[in-house]
Amino acid sequence: MKRIGIYPGTFDPITKGHLHIIQRASHLVDHVIVAVAGNQKKNPLFTADERVDMVRQDIENLYDKGCDISVELFEDLLISYAHKKGATCVFRGLRAVSDFEFEFQMTGMNAKLAPEIETVFLMASDKWQFVSSSFIKEICSLGGNIAEFVTPQVHEKLLKKFEISA
Repeated sequence: MKRIGIYPGTFDPITKGHLHIIQRASHLVDHVIVAVAGNQKKNPLFTADERVDMVRQDIENLYDKGCDISVELFEDLLISYAHKKGATCVFRGLRAVSDFEFEFQMTGMNAKLAPEIETVFLMASDKWQFVSSSFIKEICSLGGNIAEFVTPQVHEKLLKKFEISA
């Protein structure tokens, strides 16, 4: 049986921290689906299509892929989406203790809804523990340099979105 893992997120925008989690997850399953949440509740800076596009471009350039990685937009309840895709696990990245409480609650609820789908937590590397999409957007919007935290193509899109010249 093919082991399919889902790595869900808003990816607004995708960061090098996300890419590191994706690369590591790709060595644990036979196929990783990076599921970009279309959810508008978070008021994303980028449209769903823009976010899917950015993630796809970054995945194409990702080194050391352990398996096939696809990128899809999803609008469903995560567990419903995981069932549709035949996923055996959901990957979640943890940066700090502050992430844990929310993730712990979500994992408990998902386990009640679908006990056959395992949640796998991957700790962010110390290099990326402090990086978040929210910080990246705020720093960029105020003219700060975010080049080391995102790929060049994402950096360019952020500069354009905030109308900042390179």
